[in-house]
Amino acid sequence: MKRLFLYIISMVVISTATACSDTKPMILFNKNQITVETVMSNDTVFQPGERIYYLILLPKKVQTHNIYIQVIKKGSAGRLGYELFWTRNARLKEEQMYYYDDYVVLNQPGSYVMVVYSKDNPQKPLTMSPFIVSE
Repeated sequence: MKRLFLYIISMVVISTATACSDTKPMILFNKNQITVETVMSNDTVFQPGERIYYLILLPKKVQTHNIYIQVIKKGSAGRLGYELFWTRNARLKEEQMYYYDDYVVLNQPGSYVMVVYSKDNPQKPLTMSPFIVSE
């Protein structure tokens, strides 16, 4: 009886403590151009007029090779307190099917969210990540 109880408890602990292998898309921000050395320093607070470098990591291949990037400003006078501030259509090259990197410059202080959509399913965001442009 003790062995059965110990076995059940150990299976529950193992199943809850192990990490899932399902990797989700994510966005990393940085003040400097993203390289192998700077990829781990994820900055989320920037100054107006400063380049905001971003890296979008896609664990699954996008079939249409196109992604749609939006920057939404929160707390502005737009619809329901959100304003579409910046957009970009990006075509993924064959050698970079699992990532996309670029930069954006924002001059207005505020709280922003970057949202990435796939052209495969434009109704559901792949990933989103907040950042701040301070005064």
